[in-house]
Amino acid sequence: MSTQPTISAPTSSATKHAFTTKELVLGGMFAAVLAVISQLSIPMPTGVPITIQVFGVALVGVVLGWRLGLLATLTYILLGAVGLPVFANFTGGFHRLVGVTGGYIWAWPFMTALSGIKPKTGSKYVNMALIIVSSLLGLAIVEIIGGLQWAMLAGDQTVAAVFAYSMVAFVPKDIVITILAVVIGIPMRNVIFRQR
Repeated sequence: MSTQPTISAPTSSATKHAFTTKELVLGGMFAAVLAVISQLSIPMPTGVPITIQVFGVALVGVVLGWRLGLLATLTYILLGAVGLPVFANFTGGFHRLVGVTGGYIWAWPFMTALSGIKPKTGSKYVNMALIIVSSLLGLAIVEIIGGLQWAMLAGDQTVAAVFAYSMVAFVPKDIVITILAVVIGIPMRNVIFRQR
């Protein structure tokens, strides 16, 4: 009795990396979460409002992981760029991306990706500490890119003045809410994806 060799169909890398329906729904839901969180802002005379948007950006990365989180963040930015009022204070349009606050928005995908890194050290406390560090690195990228675009377009402020203002008005608050996003996001991720 001869046995026929079994031939398995090769799995393409495109199939392996495609998003499932559940992931696409989650990505859309978290893009909506970003839109809602963006409306919690205090307008400032400088033109750059005080917001908790980086909380949402970090949360999206922590909960969804870098790949799906990046999709959700880019979806949110695209919706705002085409004119939907999803940016702070119910604004939208491509002009927001090239205005004084645009640098912060351009940098959010970096923060999402860094917040979405999932270390596997065997210790949940070490994992959390590493996620906090990578999220804060993402926050630093947001503050630098955002501050540089703001200083470049404001005209009446130097880069040093913008960063000095940011260190008082934004950075301390953003550090706290980024850490909070990690602490809240990890249990959320475990529930959504049923991880232990």
